[in-house]
Amino acid sequence: MNDEQRYYNREMSWLSFNQLVLEQIHDKTLPLFERIKFLAIYSSNIDEFYRVRVASYRSLVDIPNENKKKLDYNPEEILEKMKENIQERQQEYEDTFYNEIIPELAENGIILYQNNELKEKHKIFLKDFFLREVLPEMQPVLLSRSGNVLSFLKDNRIYLAVKMYKKNPKQDPKRPYYAAIKIPSQQLSRFVTLPKLNGKHFIFFLEDVVRYNLNVLFPGYDIESSFSIKVSRNADLQIEDEFSGNILDKLRKVLKQRKTGAPARFKYDKNIPSDLLDVLKMAFNLSENDYVKAGKYHNFNDFFGFPNPKSPKLELPPFKQLNHPILDKYSSILKAVKKHDIMLHFPYHTYDYVLRFFNEAALDPYVEEIKTTQYRVATNSAIVNALITAVRNGKKVTVFVEVKARFDEETNIRFAHKMKKAGINVNAGIPGLKVHSKTALITRKSENGSGSKRSFAFLSTGNFNEKTAKQYSDEGLFTSDKRIIKDLVKLFTYLEKPVKRFKFKHILVPLFNMNKAIVEKIQREVDNAKAGKKARLIFKMNGLEEKEKIEALYAASSAGVKIDLIVRGICCLRPGMEFSKNIQVTRIVDRYLEHSRIFAFYNDNNWEVYISSADLMTRNLRRRVEAGIPIYNKKIKREVIDLLEIQLKDNTKAKFLDKNINNIDKVRNENEELYRAQVDTYLYLQKKTLIGGY
Repeated sequence: MNDEQRYYNREMSWLSFNQLVLEQIHDKTLPLFERIKFLAIYSSNIDEFYRVRVASYRSLVDIPNENKKKLDYNPEEILEKMKENIQERQQEYEDTFYNEIIPELAENGIILYQNNELKEKHKIFLKDFFLREVLPEMQPVLLSRSGNVLSFLKDNRIYLAVKMYKKNPKQDPKRPYYAAIKIPSQQLSRFVTLPKLNGKHFIFFLEDVVRYNLNVLFPGYDIESSFSIKVSRNADLQIEDEFSGNILDKLRKVLKQRKTGAPARFKYDKNIPSDLLDVLKMAFNLSENDYVKAGKYHNFNDFFGFPNPKSPKLELPPFKQLNHPILDKYSSILKAVKKHDIMLHFPYHTYDYVLRFFNEAALDPYVEEIKTTQYRVATNSAIVNALITAVRNGKKVTVFVEVKARFDEETNIRFAHKMKKAGINVNAGIPGLKVHSKTALITRKSENGSGSKRSFAFLSTGNFNEKTAKQYSDEGLFTSDKRIIKDLVKLFTYLEKPVKRFKFKHILVPLFNMNKAIVEKIQREVDNAKAGKKARLIFKMNGLEEKEKIEALYAASSAGVKIDLIVRGICCLRPGMEFSKNIQVTRIVDRYLEHSRIFAFYNDNNWEVYISSADLMTRNLRRRVEAGIPIYNKKIKREVIDLLEIQLKDNTKAKFLDKNINNIDKVRNENEELYRAQVDTYLYLQKKTLIGGY
């Protein structure tokens, strides 16, 4: 049996996940602005897919044939399949926007101007708004067929391509002229709210404001037409040599290349005339392989900021974030963690406890040292501010900032510089590896003067980022368990001196023990199944692609182990085959992004549970520093298993994956009770809070 029958293609699997995102836009049980949010998510996902995955395959097309033979796939074939799938979904996406979303907005008194006749009051407003706000940001550029115009199209920015004729030309009256204008959606809102009329709200695209005023920009021309265009450039940064020289200087250099790198996609209005398209091709050195036809508007990810004048109507009512009763019993987070292991489930629990953890450490006179990792930092990070406060209070602070975190490189470099300037010992990453673990360690001396010390940790499946903690579903563990602390000390020592080797007894770390441990624990279930015992695995992750783990799961399935996998995105394992008949794969897309990684092994009715920063992806298990944290507290372990079971019961937002990674509805009986994992998770945790079940 060849690989294609045994493993599903990674890219097509991800497109299957994004198709499920697209399905949310059709879901009439969701409020309108929740569906608009998924409109933005889908667009953002496709943009990143082109900039990273499509760009990567495009780069493989041009390699010598002798090198292509070493690949176990044909890049041209995969590119064609991806393009066909995306184009099909794009048409569905645009049909939904024009035929469902815009009419429903209008039904609710919100008019998103398209080709509507402008009201006189709005004409006056738009003229004034353009002259006052937009015109100062305008830098139109005339184009020619000569191809000698510098390719200035910035990555993922909207431009208007304009075709026009000179007024009263002295010669060649039929000669067209062409121009390109960048839409200033970085400086101004993409959506312009117009004055309310007759109880209705009116919203205008920023590029339509520019279209409406093109005669002001080009007073000597008659405008024939204008069309939106955008280019997505290769964002898969490659640092040639990470092992010598200054990695920050090298990264800054390649970040500049991202802005003007090779095109991965040139997206344009399908109604654009061929002569204008030809000029754009020549002017910007485009290939027809870059071409992607689309509708009138691009960059739908801007719909994250689409104004709702009727808020909170047409939106999902928010869950009130929960407090944790044990933490609330203590005036100090550290005192609570000294006596208890405490698990928080975000975004259901408030992230304020994590911020308090860092702030308390910064101010506590007995805290001597703080060590932590940072992968994706919030824009105005309260945690970074706490770390700066700590070093100013005389504490030793070490931060491992992964400056190679894709699309967050500039933010992380900026914060690394800010922290270093404040006196923090900043490590900007390890050559050849990414530091992806989410770990923080605080060392505190005893108050009685004995000289003894105690350490406290916060360990998470998600980034230390207070913004995404309200949007992503993640787990976070506070602990002072000496077994885990001892291994964490080794992990931070390794981060400081990555040439050293360590033996980790409790936490799982790739390149040391994680790969071997997971396979061995799967094999233990196989042995139990063969011995006639109940054997079960529940794994939850964002992606499953690494072949060794997939093969171990296939072997377990064949031995009779019952396997439940909750995989949000990429899934290269094929369920529903003879070798995977005992494997069920569930995918959940709902109001929060399912981001946590949990590995639970039944272990003859003695569950062994780990929360982890790592997915079962080759990159995580071979090229990153990760941490899998054991849950030793029995109550917390039971709580995690309960929450996994809640996700598996979901018959509302969950889907099964078939052998072709299609999203299949769960079949339910007419009178069957409805379960919705994210709602039921909140209710479960709320109940525990109310009755003191911790």
